[in-house]
Amino acid sequence: MKKLYMGAYLLCTVLGLSAQEVLWQKDIKSSTQDFLSQVTPTVDLQYLITGSSIQSKGQSQAASSQKQNNGYDFHLVKLNQQGEEVWEKYFAGKNHDYLSTSLSTQEGGFVLAGTTYSGKGLDKKEDSKGGSDIWLIRINEFGDELWQKTIGSTSDEEARAVIQTTDLGFFVAGNVQNSPQGYGSKDVLIVKLDKNGKEISQLILGGKGLDEVEKMIPTKDGGVLLGVYSRSSEIRGSGSGLSDSGANSVTGTTTSNPVSRYPKTTNNFGEGDYWIIKLNKDGKVEWEKNYGGTGDDHLRTLAMTTSGFIIGGESRSERSGNKTVGVEEGTDLWLISLNERGEELWQKSYNFKNRDVLMGMHVILGQNEREKNKDLTKGVLLGGYTQAEGRIEADDETFWMLYIDENGNEQWRKHVKGESRKREERLSDIKLNRDGSIILAGTSAEELGKENWKIVKLGDRQVDQLIEKQDIKIYPNPVSDYAYVEIGFDFKEADIMLYDMAGRQLQSLKTKNKVTKINTQPLIQGAYLITIKTDTNKTANAKLIKK
Repeated sequence: MKKLYMGAYLLCTVLGLSAQEVLWQKDIKSSTQDFLSQVTPTVDLQYLITGSSIQSKGQSQAASSQKQNNGYDFHLVKLNQQGEEVWEKYFAGKNHDYLSTSLSTQEGGFVLAGTTYSGKGLDKKEDSKGGSDIWLIRINEFGDELWQKTIGSTSDEEARAVIQTTDLGFFVAGNVQNSPQGYGSKDVLIVKLDKNGKEISQLILGGKGLDEVEKMIPTKDGGVLLGVYSRSSEIRGSGSGLSDSGANSVTGTTTSNPVSRYPKTTNNFGEGDYWIIKLNKDGKVEWEKNYGGTGDDHLRTLAMTTSGFIIGGESRSERSGNKTVGVEEGTDLWLISLNERGEELWQKSYNFKNRDVLMGMHVILGQNEREKNKDLTKGVLLGGYTQAEGRIEADDETFWMLYIDENGNEQWRKHVKGESRKREERLSDIKLNRDGSIILAGTSAEELGKENWKIVKLGDRQVDQLIEKQDIKIYPNPVSDYAYVEIGFDFKEADIMLYDMAGRQLQSLKTKNKVTKINTQPLIQGAYLITIKTDTNKTANAKLIKK
């Protein structure tokens, strides 16, 4: 597994920047070389920390057997809003299983997607399809399994991303190597499933070479946008959107939903390019774009704006191909803004010196003054790190944040530095919360092979000022079962009261959380009033509609 090394600050202490403070830090100890892959914030501002670990003896929670696995398993830890552990879970097969990505569902649970080398046994309920497969598990908010699915063929598959669609189903994105149904040495595999895990369609996309999907995001129309790091050329003489018989499906079984194949129709400009593909809600290709210079350009992440999309990654290319901005030093950040039809709006390049790596990108929304019911993109907050290339420096690795406006113009940037590099550090994920705080997650080891997970919640006044907050916000609204009450100002303890329109108090509860879940199931259809009062004597009201 590729390692990204970071300075000791990231998961330890904040120094020299009075505008920032550590709100809390959580250390999850380990005696093995564990891998942290992702932090997934929930709708109520809790956090699911996911990765891969080798369980120590007596730690196994395999549902079907208590035998020690001795391989990597899916490892999950849920933290509450204060960083305290809510529960810890493992999902184990008999061989190595690596958890790649996780998703917080609209219904309140999670979907886990990873790469499995295991056959049937322990927690894994389906046989191996051959080689490595994609292992998909859906769990509720308490970590209990709802269903699971093994997706694969005699070739090797790996999971990279999963998103939920507007119909509450899912798209899973991964890669498949040397597939007889593919086009090159590695192709992109997209599988659409309904909310119960039933496969609906499959799609293989690729060119004559290597294509790796890096990111997938949902789009407003129920489709998806794919970001692919492409090292391949077009497939000449092939029509797009070809469909094979059901017997050729990636799962290796006859199905009423045959696999579709889409050959790349654009050529690379250099060693590696950005390949961006828009799929509709049925998983069919609507458009594709190829961006790059004559060097190596590596796509990392995507984000949806109110006018289209932002594509972000790193570039080693000078002005060439269809790249209109150059490189200052080493590897620069390269951003491209597209409208919803995939037409370019602008390109920008940013440099922090040496090797710049983009890890996260978050669109900041504001209210549209002309249309009150529509949001407006205020700007984009980027996070990543810079690593020195070919020389030793005191600050050879630093974490940074960059804020740009909706047109890509830089507004401010800042570095966050550590005091020492005594311990090996690796930053795995960065997330911006709705309340303006930042979650940094990664691993730290006093000695090689014993890596602890470290999660830090960081407050930053400059970032906090970017977020437009409401005194009270209720979602979903109208509601059928559970609603979430979000308080926008600071407090230590608050009372939440629910009244009917005659003024009778129906519910009352105390909370220390910015977001609190309330049960509306006993309520009859109609309008209600939610009132909050904090220990700082601040009050706010909002109407709740029970449908």
